[in-house]
Formats: sequence, structure tokens, C-alpha cells
Amino acid sequence: MRALQRNLSAHDYDVFTASSGEQALKEISLHRPDLMLLDLGLPDMSGLEVCKKVRAESNLPIIVVSVKDTERDKVLALDLGADDYVSKPFSMNEVLARIRVALRHSAHVQVGTEPVFSTGPLKVDFAQRVVTVNETEVKLTPTEYDLLKALIKNTGKIMTRQMLLTQVWGTGYGADAHYLHVYIGQLRRKIEPDPAHPRFILTISG
Repeated sequence: MRALQRNLSAHDYDVFTASSGEQALKEISLHRPDLMLLDLGLPDMSGLEVCKKVRAESNLPIIVVSVKDTERDKVLALDLGADDYVSKPFSMNEVLARIRVALRHSAHVQVGTEPVFSTGPLKVDFAQRVVTVNETEVKLTPTEYDLLKALIKNTGKIMTRQMLLTQVWGTGYGADAHYLHVYIGQLRRKIEPDPAHPRFILTISG
């Protein structure tokens, strides 16, 4: 991780490090970073638990960096609120690219530049980045919000997996269809009155 820290510092990122989950949570509270790189192999608690705790408190972008490379590990991390997952060994260029994507997702649009979308109980104020269902605010991660925004901008159109992966995550994610399955599931649980019978986000086989 020291090499990662040096490389990030060399690219003008301010880097704060933590050697345990508890320390990581304290550093986040103290420094309010723009993004978190999270290793799942921590000495005091599971990195997944850290991810869950952070996500319960904020929309901080989380990129998991782990030697664990099974689809189950990736899906579990994404399902707990991680925005991305990078498997070791990785190239620094790949990490930097994924950091740029995550930071773009979390950047707020300027107030008043986009309208409000409303359908049934669902309302999305693009200027404020506020999503409500039955007038109750729904907390979305930056990636969940960008996925919902991409779907709304293409209301009534069929969006293929590749189209959504490219629009939300960027090029190079064509083989990561499980990302999409996880996030669609999360969005449905948060915005659908009955996630088992969705009315807003429909999947069309084939």
C-alpha cells in the first residue's frame, strides 16, 4: 500500500492512511476525504464491515482494493455499498482511472442546471441530486444515482447492459455485467414500491 500511497501523492492527491478499520473510520470523520480506497484484509474487522459502516453514514465513494478476486466477493462488496472493486495485482493507471470515474460520479451538478423528473411516487431533483419516493428522501450512493439518472434520461428506451455499463462506469467495463445486476437490484429495493414487481426499472429478456 505504500507504493500506492506514493503514486497517489505523486499525482497530487492528498492521501490519509489507516492500518485498521477503526482507524479508517476515525480518519474519515476527521478529514472528510473525497474518496476511500478500502482493503478487505484488515486486522481488527472485515473490510466489508467498514464498507457497511461508511455507507450507513455517507455517500463517500468507496473503491475496494483486494487480493480476493471471486465474483462472490465482488458482488458482496458492491451490494454493501462499494462503488467499484479492483483486484490485486493491478496497474497504477487502472487505479487512477477508476478513481477519476468515482470522483466524477460524486461531483455535484450546479444548482438549477437540470429539471425535476417525476413519475408516480418517484421524484428526482437533478439540480439538488435529491431522490424521493412518496415525498420521503431516498439515500443513493453516487453510482446508484448515476445509474438512475442514465435510465431516466433514456425513459421508454431499451438500454442494453453494454450501453449502461459504458454510460455509468465508462469503457472497459463490458465484462462486468454483475456490477449492473447488483446496482439494479439495489435501486429497485430503494425506489420501487414493490421490488419483486418493479414498475420503474424493467428487465426485458433477450
